[in-house]
Amino acid sequence: MAKWVYMFTEGNANMRNLLGGKGANLAEMTNLGLPVPQGFTITTEACTQYYEDGRQINDEIMAQIMEAITKMEGVTGKKFGDKENPLLVSVRSGARASMPGMMDTILNLGLNEEVVNTLAEKSNNPRWAWDCYRRFIQMYSDVVMEVGKKYFEELIDEMKTKRGVKQDVELTAEDLKELAEQFKAEYKEKIGADFPTDPKEQLMGAIKAVFRSWDNPRANVYRRDNDIPYSWGTAVNVQMMAFGNMGDDCGTGVAFTRDPATGANGLFGEFLTNAQGEDVVAGVRTPMHITEMEQKFPEAFVQFKQVCKTLEDHYRDMQDMEFTVEHGKLYMLQTRNGKRTAQAALKIACDLVDEGMRTEEEAVAMIDPRNLDTLLHPQFDAAALKAATPMGKGLGASPGAACGKIVFTADDAVEWAERGEKVVLVRLETSPEDITGMKSAQGILTVRGGMTSHAAVVARGMGECCVSGCGDIAMDEENKKFTLAGKEFHEGDFISIDGTTGNIYDGIIPTVDATIAGEFGRIMAWADKYRTMKVRTNADTPADAKKAVELGAEGIGLCRTEHMFFGEGRIDAFREMICSTTVEEREKALAKVLPYQQEDFEGLFEALEGNPVTIRFLDPPLHEFVPTEEADIKKLADAQGKTVEEIKTIIDSLHEFNPMMGHRGCRLAVTYPEIAKMQTTAVIRAAIKVKNAHPDWAIKPEIMIPLVGDIKELKYVKKFVVETADAEIKAAGSDLQYEVGTMIEIPRAALTADEIAKEADFFCFGTNDLTQMTYGFSRDDAGKFLNAYYDAKIFENDPFAKLDQVGVGKLMKMAIELGRPVNPNLHVGICGEHGGDPSSVEFCHKIGLNYVSCSPFRVPIARLAAAQAAIAEKNA
Repeated sequence: MAKWVYMFTEGNANMRNLLGGKGANLAEMTNLGLPVPQGFTITTEACTQYYEDGRQINDEIMAQIMEAITKMEGVTGKKFGDKENPLLVSVRSGARASMPGMMDTILNLGLNEEVVNTLAEKSNNPRWAWDCYRRFIQMYSDVVMEVGKKYFEELIDEMKTKRGVKQDVELTAEDLKELAEQFKAEYKEKIGADFPTDPKEQLMGAIKAVFRSWDNPRANVYRRDNDIPYSWGTAVNVQMMAFGNMGDDCGTGVAFTRDPATGANGLFGEFLTNAQGEDVVAGVRTPMHITEMEQKFPEAFVQFKQVCKTLEDHYRDMQDMEFTVEHGKLYMLQTRNGKRTAQAALKIACDLVDEGMRTEEEAVAMIDPRNLDTLLHPQFDAAALKAATPMGKGLGASPGAACGKIVFTADDAVEWAERGEKVVLVRLETSPEDITGMKSAQGILTVRGGMTSHAAVVARGMGECCVSGCGDIAMDEENKKFTLAGKEFHEGDFISIDGTTGNIYDGIIPTVDATIAGEFGRIMAWADKYRTMKVRTNADTPADAKKAVELGAEGIGLCRTEHMFFGEGRIDAFREMICSTTVEEREKALAKVLPYQQEDFEGLFEALEGNPVTIRFLDPPLHEFVPTEEADIKKLADAQGKTVEEIKTIIDSLHEFNPMMGHRGCRLAVTYPEIAKMQTTAVIRAAIKVKNAHPDWAIKPEIMIPLVGDIKELKYVKKFVVETADAEIKAAGSDLQYEVGTMIEIPRAALTADEIAKEADFFCFGTNDLTQMTYGFSRDDAGKFLNAYYDAKIFENDPFAKLDQVGVGKLMKMAIELGRPVNPNLHVGICGEHGGDPSSVEFCHKIGLNYVSCSPFRVPIARLAAAQAAIAEKNA
């Protein structure tokens, strides 16, 4: 019989895949002898089985859960469902990868009216008993039965207004009892049945709800963004309750062993007296700093500091912990490696090396490459910032700068962003349902909540700017407006926020590129020391190339020459070439383009200082370059000595039914060899000129012929290229070397790579088109149906963003295995968008690519991912 349920005493940290992160760490803390309320974990495999069984918990799993409840009763001395000495539990999710705020939790489970009345009497604390019950009704209704919590929040607000109080904690036992009755009435109205009183029914409902939450929309979005497979499932942790809401000698908190925003070594966190854990992370009340706990609970604080040291020493990483103090006694509810900003990740990794806790390789391996992106994004211009006066201040919850138009709902943020608006999402407090809006916004501003609130944690994980807990804002969400510093702000007004300082500004403050130094340099140096794969950039201008070199690029893997034709003076000549009817006309027009092309290539060779430069010859279909405006058509007709009608006829003839598979790439060079000859002339002349100016640079241009599907195509076009190049080199008396290779972007090219390798000096995988061709999806149109594919679990992520290793990857692997035996000197790279995606970079390392190429700002991500792939391979 399969084992579906483990007591905390039966697990350990190495069982993460089975017990989830939370369950494995609760077991590990139990093994370390720390004060953990005992319980059990229902495995991730049980979650998978739940879905296989049609979203039902089968009898075998059910029996093991009830057996674990009996064991819990033995450990705690309490009985589940007993009114005299009831065992109350929390039910929490816990996937193997940390997903803060994405799934659901239920506290105080096991209560009904009979139990509450007994607890109120026996504890001599009726306020606590009724507070637990009203919380349980609200959470169960929201999480299990999917009655929106806003209905209950409205009832709480009405009660506070009626009693003339501001905080929940100011409500009396009688108030809370009345609220519980109102909550149950609300439940019955929405569900059509009474609130469940049987604790076993409550427990099964809660466990199903946690399993179900693995498939909720916000969890699915989070998984796609963080490469977490749907197949992993989530575990469920059932744990004896520890109560932080029994009075002023109780409390609850969230703390980190280091600052998750800056990485500074020292206890960082927040604490609330007379509260339960959800109050802190939900941001319902603005909490006090963790150090204030020392005054409130000195003994528990001393113990807590020791626990923090024990856990950080044990895990050798910054820990994120949840805890409760019940009548002065400390209980640990959770620990995990804490989410952190990119800046903090770099500092913590370097500090752990300096403290002797980690090796350089381990430090490199512990940083999420995707987070580096946030370091490279703009900050506010210092001069503009100095001149600006903040109109308000919250907590700098996630660093960076953001400005945009105010929106008040997640749906509006998505809608406005889709039409090209930059927005700042302003909320009373965010909830997990807001994740898509948070993702679409430039930044997030909340009225409530601290540094560990949902908004803060999720924003840091996404690398989004966030300011939380600005209590000076008078919010009117219903009418989409708020007041701050005496001014009323409406939807669409501009605002700027600083996620480092917490400052809020009226209007737009200009931003500047971020500067990188310090720990970033150390980590990158270590990454470069351990990686074996090179990193190049996709760049079409000297400015982009220079930026990429600054960020560590070791060459250009893709220069798209077509981007160079749109400049002033160039497009007219290029259009003349397109609308020519004879070779002579075309050559005459191309002669005008040649000096521009040469000048551009010189700039790239200069910027790369002798590092490789791969130049792709003209790729898009010609219709992309022709004029559409009447005045431009007339101008072209005059230049060509043709009538407007003649030019329109030529333009119409260029129309294609499927341009992706039409007259483009090497097919243009086959039809019009003069284009390839002109581009070859420009490349070789530029290379010779820069080589003569810098004789110590190893200038060796790589000419890439795109969209080859047959060796005969490559042979045909290569002949013109070689003849032209050799003639130019000979005329200049130069010894310049060059290479001619091809882009593998058609499946047939991968399948016949052994033939193509006979003529190609290098392969470069153009995975954007290779993905399109392999799937038969248009990259530009796939967005119309991909969401349906996600919802149906056909796809877990966008194949244009994350490489399809099963299909497209198999073609890549095949091409390498076929090509290299034929041409032992064949070097192979990738220059599609996947070249900057960490999981795709790891795959490229595994199949033996020489380099990956990506956009300039993704170069550090690729460098780190390549190092991690090499380290993982070595350790394996």
